[in-house]
Amino acid sequence: MSETGAKSDSAVQLFDCRDAFSQTLEAMASEDERVCVVVNDSVSSTKLKGFRVKFPDRFINVGIAEQNMVGVGAGLANGGMIPYVCGASCFLTGRATEQVKADLGYSNANVKLCGMSSGMAYGELGPTHHSIEDFAWMRVIPNLAVVAPADAIETAALMRYSREHVGPMYLRMSRMPVPDVMPAGYGFELGVAQMLRAGDDVTLMANGVLVARACEAAKRLAAEGISARVLNMSSVKPIDVEAVLDAARTTGGIVTIEEASVYGGLGGAVAEIVVQDAPVKMRILGVPGVFAPTGSEAFLLDYFGLNAAGIHAAAVDLLRGR
Repeated sequence: MSETGAKSDSAVQLFDCRDAFSQTLEAMASEDERVCVVVNDSVSSTKLKGFRVKFPDRFINVGIAEQNMVGVGAGLANGGMIPYVCGASCFLTGRATEQVKADLGYSNANVKLCGMSSGMAYGELGPTHHSIEDFAWMRVIPNLAVVAPADAIETAALMRYSREHVGPMYLRMSRMPVPDVMPAGYGFELGVAQMLRAGDDVTLMANGVLVARACEAAKRLAAEGISARVLNMSSVKPIDVEAVLDAARTTGGIVTIEEASVYGGLGGAVAEIVVQDAPVKMRILGVPGVFAPTGSEAFLLDYFGLNAAGIHAAAVDLLRGR
């Protein structure tokens, strides 16, 4: 676990992590001719129009064919390239799970899967376009790292790290604008949690767009005299086992928060650790095994209590032993 400290709230500005993703990818392609892109017709939503213009020979659009796209990526990796296979998370993970397992995990192929518009980012398009199962599906595949960056700063740092990492990765990107919570100059480390706020009463563990909301919940708890530790658990696999065990042993309980199903994701990964070595009270916040109603991403996050108020309530409930 590393202590970084959350950024100040003065003049909060929101950023779309896809911008950091595409800008960093273009910069890496300028530096390294091995970097290439494979897409499934989702050029606009992945914000890769600029890459297509600058590097047309390294931009491969396979059309709406996610299974084929993963295989093409594996072939490029076998040829020495570093392919970034980009598409909507719901289709990239749902349609191509077999190919991810066999072509990437089993072969340990050096392919970076970039799942875009993750969680409930597609809002009103409904459960067919929501990607709340991807943590569970991807986390069980051997050799495949799974990461959900918290903000634009971490997205850029993750992209830089991914080029140097040898082996398959699933990079889970959102499209919901969020404030930066990581400090300038931050360097991503796989398998290392980042402590954004120290605390002894309860630990809030979150990733993706919900890290900022966990930080806000911690402030509300502090106003009531409750000291909440906040950990950015962007690295879902490998997970920071020591940070989880330390939280279990030195605070009064753990609340996990993720824009995903409560089954098989961050909450499940944390529970698997503590139940074996340091049993502690937990609350797992996410989508509770249902298909979401129709509504915007912001509405749906509020609907499922994935906001500062909901996180605050879960922490208080845990500490009161309800």
